[in-house]
Amino acid sequence: MTRQPRARGSIAAVALSGLLSAGPAAACELELVLAMDVSRSVVKSEYDLQMGGLAAAFRDPEIVETITWITGGVMVTVSQWSGAEAQTQPVPWTHLQSASDVAAFANAISAQKRAFFASYTAIGEALAHAASLSATNPMRCKRRVIDVSGDGASNRGRPAREVADALEAQGVTINGLVIMGGWPDPADFYRRNVVRGPASFLELADDFSDYADAIKRKLLRELAPRVARR
Repeated sequence: MTRQPRARGSIAAVALSGLLSAGPAAACELELVLAMDVSRSVVKSEYDLQMGGLAAAFRDPEIVETITWITGGVMVTVSQWSGAEAQTQPVPWTHLQSASDVAAFANAISAQKRAFFASYTAIGEALAHAASLSATNPMRCKRRVIDVSGDGASNRGRPAREVADALEAQGVTINGLVIMGGWPDPADFYRRNVVRGPASFLELADDFSDYADAIKRKLLRELAPRVARR
């Protein structure tokens, strides 16, 4: 059974006091943090399938067209996460409005280097890091979504459920994309401890080779939740 260590510090701090601070009217439709699992269970070939699938999704004509139709566009960034002290932002905040914006973002995904290789799985810390990135977003957006991809349950760091609950209270939506095959069942863990907030959902990939199709489905639901179809 996976053991969750005691939380470090105040969970309220995860919500970030400035996250919902008063400011000008929203300038974009969606703020999206793409939080990618690079823990020790993800071998090189699986990392390549995951990042290659993400880049391919942003090159897909349906995704590109959807983004170009969104009023105000999308602010998006990529994080890599692993153990309790292993999170980074290899692709900075990028404002996507045109097809050329989306193409450049896909190229940035392809160009990033893997930051961590042999660390554990700390989903609570991944969520806290994603929330901290929100405070650095230079644009105010109507919806704030954290998109967490992973293939296993937490085994390090603060409890994912407590962090996810705190972020939900701040109006953040957390969606999950689980790559199946791990034990204990990662889908069950994500349903109980990670997926939270308005219109949140869990997408499943049978394995890493299915990741490209799964992330495309997931992105379409996040970009246009009222019209996307399963």
